[in-house]
Amino acid sequence: MLRNNGDKSSSVIDLFESKELITMCAPMVRYSKLPFRMLVRKYGCDVAFTPMIISRSFVESEKARHSDFTTAAGDRPLIVQFAANNGIDFADATEIVCRYSDGVDLNCGCPQSWVLADGYGACLLSKPELVQDMIQQVRNRISDAKYTVSLKIRLHDDIRHSIEFCRQAQQAGASWISVHGRTKSQRNEPVNVDAIKLIKESLTIPVIGNGDIFSLTDALRFHKQTGVNGVMSARGLLQNPSLFCGTEVTSSSCIKDWINLSLSFGATFTNIHHHLMFMLEKIMPRSERKLFNSYTCLASVLDHLNEFSF
Repeated sequence: MLRNNGDKSSSVIDLFESKELITMCAPMVRYSKLPFRMLVRKYGCDVAFTPMIISRSFVESEKARHSDFTTAAGDRPLIVQFAANNGIDFADATEIVCRYSDGVDLNCGCPQSWVLADGYGACLLSKPELVQDMIQQVRNRISDAKYTVSLKIRLHDDIRHSIEFCRQAQQAGASWISVHGRTKSQRNEPVNVDAIKLIKESLTIPVIGNGDIFSLTDALRFHKQTGVNGVMSARGLLQNPSLFCGTEVTSSSCIKDWINLSLSFGATFTNIHHHLMFMLEKIMPRSERKLFNSYTCLASVLDHLNEFSF
């Protein structure tokens, strides 16, 4: 559902110019939807992403547009992430969302097999000319100089390829690039901060670092090690949406805000429950979590939270 929120405050470009370190909520399938984006914005997150949206389905299907993209007043700055494998789909999708967002992001990092099979995600890392064309097609359609076109990538096994890929994207008109510090085959290996530092030093556009940001301390350390212009968190924000405020675990006020926001925006029980399961992981005893995670209705969840001692 598209709602022209009309309250375009600081653009992402403005933030890069005014802040030493920008904080971002990463695109997360099923999770970085409107209620959660509104929650993390209350707790120090500067920029939020939509979940990854398949551009072709979004363009061709009205049902997909209504189910995949929802926004409202206060949901800014907002970056819409698309999975695309050609410039026409990417540009067409951008034209639909540009009035309701501050930028689009091309997913060049998702390693899931179904994504790769359709020519999306990390397979684009081996197709720099195609990525250049996709950026340029959006640039040719959107006249707003502050509307950003960014990429989210993973590292190549050879860092020289990553640097060259990013330089070509920069030359094509990319506004900024976010780098997940692992290759497409890595899962839980340590983030390669040295590689991100090299990419940052090789570009003139802003670079965002992503990977293993679970606390404000992690974010500040990442910034110091790499010199990036911003940090992006996914799993860390799921576990603790208030992490950019410096809290070590999810605060009770944050959990209350989540309940209120999710109900006001009509989130499903499954979405509400799953987010709470993440948020309570570090503060609720394991035996109690097992019971909490088994609930199948909102009333049971709310009763349990009312009795829980934070």
